[in-house]
Amino acid sequence: MKALHELVQEAKATALGQVVLSPNEAEVARQLQICNACRYCESFCAVFPAMTRRLSFEQNDIHYMANLCHSCGACLHACQYADPHDFQVNIPQSMAKVRLETYQTYAWPKSMGKWYQHNGLWIAICLTLSLAFFVALIMMKQNSSVFDGTKVLGFYDILGHNAMVNLFAPIFIFDVIALGIGLFTFLSKIAPVTGEVGASTQATLEATQNMLTLKYLDGGHGEGCNNEDDAFTLAKRRAHHLTFYGFMLCFASTTVATFYHYALGLFAPYDLSTLPKLLGVLGGVSLLIGSIALAKLNLSRHKDHGDAKQKPMDLGFIALLILTSSTGLLLWLAGKTVAMPLLLALHLGSIMALFLTLPYGKFAHGIYRGAALVRFAVEKRQPSRLILKED
Repeated sequence: MKALHELVQEAKATALGQVVLSPNEAEVARQLQICNACRYCESFCAVFPAMTRRLSFEQNDIHYMANLCHSCGACLHACQYADPHDFQVNIPQSMAKVRLETYQTYAWPKSMGKWYQHNGLWIAICLTLSLAFFVALIMMKQNSSVFDGTKVLGFYDILGHNAMVNLFAPIFIFDVIALGIGLFTFLSKIAPVTGEVGASTQATLEATQNMLTLKYLDGGHGEGCNNEDDAFTLAKRRAHHLTFYGFMLCFASTTVATFYHYALGLFAPYDLSTLPKLLGVLGGVSLLIGSIALAKLNLSRHKDHGDAKQKPMDLGFIALLILTSSTGLLLWLAGKTVAMPLLLALHLGSIMALFLTLPYGKFAHGIYRGAALVRFAVEKRQPSRLILKED
């Protein structure tokens, strides 16, 4: 139950047409007011130049800057007002808490976002096993002897191309719709507070470069984020690079294979020397190494470097990436063996679980962060509204 004073404040704000900040949003606004007076960290990342263009911080400003933050930790380790100071400034942690709220705010449908964030790891495991069992039933319907070990079957002898398209096409369409609605809603909120002008080619290219290189995981000086011992490390940046580019290589493999199938009439399975297989193997190895590294970093992360409530969601997403990449590589190595049908069911189940949860976890956060970086590149090219007000 909300306290009486909170209800009174909400009623007053509603009457005045204002948006009531959540406790986490109010805490970010408080800390940013302190940072705006100090400005020691102004060159660290995109958050602080965006901050200096504002004297106050409304909800849309806070959502925008929370998704600009990369939780690098550099500002926390440099801050003279961090714990044990009475101001208790911790920008990475407070921003992480608000980001979790933005996942819920912009998720479609909203109930899915809340459900996944509180039970991410268990949902990932249970969903994978359930979908793997569902795929296994389909495989048994097509070939009743698929799991009895009496026959050594090929990939498409077990589950045909059309069956896989029918399984994955609805999930992919759902992802596009859910992520599209979330991105549109997010942009509609942050565009007015970053300038109504659209993104120029120059701004888009700059934001894209910053996204692909993870510029703001360099600590503002190129040496990386701070670990719990205050030392600089590029481990987080490298793990994210391996994971992201591994995922994109796997996606490229599927795209090229689709082109081979429908445009060139070249049907799977493909040899290792072919482009779809090379992209898939390289992507799988990169994704597996990067995901394991992310899991290690997440489990060993200092309590002040992030929001502990996000661990289930983070670990759920990482677990699905590890399951997807490892079962894919094992499936390739197994070839036509008796183990292949079980590995195929697990692999397809993990992929389906991964894509069903994409709009509600860290993948969606990557979409929102990309949008925030584009709007930052737009905003920095405009005159400060503070200067315009003074004029």
